[in-house]
Amino acid sequence: MMEYYVQPEKKIPVVERVDVLVAGGGPAGIGAAIAAARRGCRTMLIELAGDVGGVATTGLMSHWTGGTRGGLYEEILDRSRDDERNGDRQTINPEKLKNVLLQMLEEEKVLIRTYTFASDVIMEENRIKGVLLESKSGREAVMAGTVIDCTGDGDLAARAGAPFYKGREEDGRMQPMTLMFKVAGVDEKRAVFPGSFETNIPVTEGLVQDLGKANLPSPAGHVLLYRSTIPGVATVNMTNCTGVDGTCAADLARAHRDCRMQMESIIAFLRRFVPGYEDCYIISSASIIGVRETRHFLGERTITREDVETAVQHEDWAVRDAHFNFDVHNMTGAGLDATGCQAKFTQKKGYTIPYGCLVPKQVEGLLLAGRDICGTHMAHASYRVMPICVKLGEAAGTAAAICTKKGLLPRQVDVKELQGMLMEPKKFN
Repeated sequence: MMEYYVQPEKKIPVVERVDVLVAGGGPAGIGAAIAAARRGCRTMLIELAGDVGGVATTGLMSHWTGGTRGGLYEEILDRSRDDERNGDRQTINPEKLKNVLLQMLEEEKVLIRTYTFASDVIMEENRIKGVLLESKSGREAVMAGTVIDCTGDGDLAARAGAPFYKGREEDGRMQPMTLMFKVAGVDEKRAVFPGSFETNIPVTEGLVQDLGKANLPSPAGHVLLYRSTIPGVATVNMTNCTGVDGTCAADLARAHRDCRMQMESIIAFLRRFVPGYEDCYIISSASIIGVRETRHFLGERTITREDVETAVQHEDWAVRDAHFNFDVHNMTGAGLDATGCQAKFTQKKGYTIPYGCLVPKQVEGLLLAGRDICGTHMAHASYRVMPICVKLGEAAGTAAAICTKKGLLPRQVDVKELQGMLMEPKKFN
């Protein structure tokens, strides 16, 4: 039986009143905060880590993936591009990106609270009116006209009572977690860089993915290696932890530990089997583990697998030109799940995401942006990637600005007005 402690009633100081509060400083949160602030909203961004950027920075992600185009995403690419390295603007220099994102937020006078956790919601019947924060300063409250949940897991939406389910519809299984890391000492003239599970490159002793499955400790077993912005350094996406729930603190701790303990075996594998990595060694690892999937919320609209497969152009779109494959990692082991499709994904056209996917049922004053929007497990495997999350954030921030200007709830936003604002020429500093 669960034991409870009943906290004595106490006063919580209200430290800010803002038009828009954005919870989560990853790619979606960055897009939301900048978009709202550029439209004249007093905007606050809450981020648990010391740096903004989420998986793109503290998560040490290798690159902005997919064929998404337009909006704030393009601006971020242009401003963070490392011109000294191959001219590939989608490869991430995490240290440069941290500074670029901070600068972009500060240019728009976004109130930034890092080292702070958005722990709960302040409700007035079914409307969210503010958020409780936890930090070194203690428990504080921020009141907001509109709250945008960019936590990835939809933590605030769940606490507000928005309905959701976790993982795959038929069994609740969720995609595994990964702790990214970088290795130096790579001979790039000889090195291979298999960038998808379906890229099974021949090496001296066989096919690289087959060798990974045979020689790496389960549930690790796939080989994903990417160039970085530093000569002789590669980014490694090969740790793997299955059967964990990213909304459970104990599971997060276990996954982080298990993935870290796999790194030594991965280095030994690379040195033995993969050309160009004979002398490689770890130089850095992510500060946060990469969580791919948790809650799927029920919203005014739902994006489906068929929408992605056929590149449906919804009239009520909030995001256009979203493009990625079905990146479903194996739920029980290494490699691609049987339902996934990476290199063999043939749909080249961008799809759209309806505005209603950002509006959860039953809760007012709240928008979703990022991988926690309203979509099926399979659709989520495509829209969860960072470029699309930036665009979802931009749409949510723009919608929140309409709410501020006109005194509306997110559910009342005119989608045509939102689309017109999203298609306006962007501000580049």
